[in-house]
Amino acid sequence: MSTYILNIETATTNCSVSLSKDGETLVLKEDYDKNYSHAERLHVYIDAVLKEAKISSKHLDAIAISKGPGSYTGLRIGVSAAKGLCFALDKPLISVPTLEALAHQVKTNDGVIVAMLDARRMEVYAAIFDVNYNQIRETQAQILDETSFSDCLKKGKVYFIGNGVEKSKKLITHPNAVFIENKLPSANEMSLLACNKYKISDTEDVAYFEPYYLKDFVALKPKSKS
Repeated sequence: MSTYILNIETATTNCSVSLSKDGETLVLKEDYDKNYSHAERLHVYIDAVLKEAKISSKHLDAIAISKGPGSYTGLRIGVSAAKGLCFALDKPLISVPTLEALAHQVKTNDGVIVAMLDARRMEVYAAIFDVNYNQIRETQAQILDETSFSDCLKKGKVYFIGNGVEKSKKLITHPNAVFIENKLPSANEMSLLACNKYKISDTEDVAYFEPYYLKDFVALKPKSKS
C-alpha cells in the first residue's frame, strides 16, 4: 500500500503545500510572496494539490506540519489548518522541524550546513547540520556578529541557507562561508522527512500539539498616527 501525506509549510512568508507518495513529492504548490498571505491561500493550495494529484482527502494517510521555529502567526495558521484536517479526517499528525527540512535543500559532500531564519533585528533562529543532515547543534535564537559560527568556519566550508542569510552575509566575511540566497523552507523537502516519521509511527497528539516558537510571542504596540 502506498503512503500519501499532505505536507504544510507556513513558518515563513512561503505558503507551501505538497502531496507526497511514499516520500516523493507528487504535487507542490507554493508562493514566495514577501507578504504573509497564508490565511487567504493555504486552503486554496490544499484543495489544488489534492485535485491535481487526483487524490481524495479521505485517502490521505497523515497530515504533516512544519513545526517551527518561524513566524508566530504563520505557524499558528498552519498548525490550526493541519489540526482541523486531522480531526475532520481522523488522520495522524506528523511534525517536521522547519530548519531540518530547510537544510535538506543543500546538497554537499563537505563542511556543515547552517539553516537560519530571520528573527528580530540582528537575531536569527539557527541550527547546524552535517552533510548527512544530522543535527550537530541544537536550534538557538542568537544575535549575529563578526564571530558567529567561527568555530565551524575554521574547520571548513559552512553553507548558510534561509532568510537569515541576508543579515549574516553582511557580517560574516570568512572565505569558507557560502551563502545560498533566496531560499525559504518548502513543503517539498518535508515529503521524505514526514514519510520516514510515519513509518515509525512518530506522530503528535493532535489535541495538545503546539508549534515550536523558540521564543515567547511579543505583541508590538501600533505606532501612533499623531
